[in-house]
Amino acid sequence: MARVKRGVVSRRKHNKLLKSTKGFKGTKSRLVKVAKEAELHARAYSYHGRKLKKRNFRSLWVTRIGEATKKEGLSYSLFINKLQNANIELDRKILSELIVSDPDTFKKVVESVKNG
Repeated sequence: MARVKRGVVSRRKHNKLLKSTKGFKGTKSRLVKVAKEAELHARAYSYHGRKLKKRNFRSLWVTRIGEATKKEGLSYSLFINKLQNANIELDRKILSELIVSDPDTFKKVVESVKNG
């Protein structure tokens, strides 16, 4: 059986790994063993972070809507309930965007919910 020499392959693998850990501090960006561990953790954190991002944004939208509806004399839960009963299909993201970019339209939505 022929001898297998892996010099080129492992060098390429190591370089690829070190390139992905380029901005890390200290030995995490220089030593292969440590860099591999750091990259594993970084990937796990980034995956979890993408899930947290969705949670954080929804929380922001709810807070914005809650504050804006409070100014109009409604509570958040009452507003959302009346919105569903009026068959107005605007989600929290769109409502939040309305509050920031076009407050007059949001006030019209609140008025239509109040009257309907």
